[in-house]
Amino acid sequence: MKYILHCIVTIGFCLFSHNTLASFNLPGKGVITYPTGIQKQFKFGFAWDEQSKQFTIADKSYNMSQLPDSYSVAITLSKDDSQVWVQEFNNGFIESFEWHIGEHTVTLKKQKFNEPVKGDYVINLNERSYFFTRSNASIVINFDKQGIQNIAINGVTKNMGTKK
Repeated sequence: MKYILHCIVTIGFCLFSHNTLASFNLPGKGVITYPTGIQKQFKFGFAWDEQSKQFTIADKSYNMSQLPDSYSVAITLSKDDSQVWVQEFNNGFIESFEWHIGEHTVTLKKQKFNEPVKGDYVINLNERSYFFTRSNASIVINFDKQGIQNIAINGVTKNMGTKK
């Protein structure tokens, strides 16, 4: 009887400790489009291993004492606003991208509007449109122990960017 009780308690502790170790893996994948129209696939995701205290960004892992609160992906417009640079996705300027990370989709594409917008760019986060207000914007991914808590885009506006 003592042995059975010991086994039940041990299994209970194993189950409890496993549930408290929150880890996630969000592979992330996308497509960039060059100004020439050529498309290239890319992988850019995140993972957290609570047990080993390792945070993975794309294909690189880092030892950390805890899960970081957030990670920012910078988007920089070229001087003539005709192209963008996203270091995490490509080494040079691109024209557009589509990125799927977890349950979220972020796209950046050129589009003509009745009112001119900076660079003729629209950024969509989960089908909500945003427009550049300056030459730099950032996609901020906020994490919790289950993965992505939310995503926000800084340096943008919802009003087509036409207000001064």
